[in-house]
Amino acid sequence: MALAGVYKEFNERWCKQTVWIYSDPHFGDEELAAGTPGRPSADEQVAMINSCVGRKDTIIFLGDIGDIEYARQIRGYKVLICGNHDVGHTVYNEVFDEVYSGPLMIGEKLLLSHEPVDVPWAFNIHGHDHKGHKRKGHLNVCADVINYIPINLNQFLKSGPTAQVYT
Repeated sequence: MALAGVYKEFNERWCKQTVWIYSDPHFGDEELAAGTPGRPSADEQVAMINSCVGRKDTIIFLGDIGDIEYARQIRGYKVLICGNHDVGHTVYNEVFDEVYSGPLMIGEKLLLSHEPVDVPWAFNIHGHDHKGHKRKGHLNVCADVINYIPINLNQFLKSGPTAQVYT
């Protein structure tokens, strides 16, 4: 079950089943929760994520995890691209199968990052923007924008978002 437009090495590691993508859960961040009416609790977010992600699936988090104890409860093979609130990267190595400290090119025209990156030569999947501003060549997977349900990366890439990118 290969991901369209993704380098072979990532397909080999990540594509046992479905690949999901999600950002900015901020697990346990009471200040953010108080300022975002209707935001699910950390336990509710974990349940919503696990309702999609199976044991053999991969989930890619694009940063701002929050309380790592909640991340331990997420099923599947876990990948983290650190965000601006993810400090002390070594603690994440205990919970995540792969940890990256910055943006990651996973295909010739596909860039994963925490914050939006404007480059004309790649489609950028990111989080960080809690308001969901629309940008050409971007997919914002911030939890607040995607209604706290992970995005099925397999299905999204089949829609051909990188076809609009000219190298």
